[in-house]
Amino acid sequence: MDKKGEVLKHIRCRKGDIAPTVIIPGDPGRVERIVGQMDHADLLAQNREYIVYTGTYKDVPITVCSSGIGGPAASIAFEELIKLGAKVFIRVGSAGGRQKSTPIGTPIVINATYRGEGTSKAYLPAEFPAVADLDVTNALVQALKNRDETYQVGLGFTRDAYYVQDKELNTLLTDCNVLAAEQEAAVLFIIGSVRGVKTGAVVSTDSNIWLEKQPTLAEKEELFFKGERKAILAALDAAVILHGQEAHLF
Repeated sequence: MDKKGEVLKHIRCRKGDIAPTVIIPGDPGRVERIVGQMDHADLLAQNREYIVYTGTYKDVPITVCSSGIGGPAASIAFEELIKLGAKVFIRVGSAGGRQKSTPIGTPIVINATYRGEGTSKAYLPAEFPAVADLDVTNALVQALKNRDETYQVGLGFTRDAYYVQDKELNTLLTDCNVLAAEQEAAVLFIIGSVRGVKTGAVVSTDSNIWLEKQPTLAEKEELFFKGERKAILAALDAAVILHGQEAHLF
């Protein structure tokens, strides 16, 4: 088989499989909820944490690929998708709210992140900012406005160890108006800078460490899934907006 037809090791796709615009959830289960909102989508591959569909939404070609949890697994998906022609990435994820005023289930557009994980530092030194593409960020905001949703826009905190909390750092970042903590956005933004692709992220909050009264897990999940649906629709609508702007042509 010639190189053009080679299947890549992890996502198990080849040239021609991947649309220029890719929506990236971490959770493989979220892939099904995203493609359920599309006009149609074909399952192309399922390997490890990577489930890949390509289809259309409002006649715009879109690929959906899960990245798993955390930077190392996500970076593999991003790199292989870029090799196969992806130009625009929209992360749709979950995150912990980091402001007392942020209810669980709030869609948050992350425009930049504190790099508290390790993977992005293999690409660029810690001083280099992890910043989303302005076109993608603006498209996500416009999509949420068009649906008359309540949302927030601002800074994220990308971290590695889910069950380790640095209370001093958490307080510092909250005081500096960080809105959400998650595990992949910084890696996406940094790879976007290194590889020259457009990136953005929208998350739904599934928890909030600062709430005085913590909901039960069932209550959190009910609120989260409502917010997740808003984030999914915002990402799909943003893909349509960006396609109309020919954001993938560069």
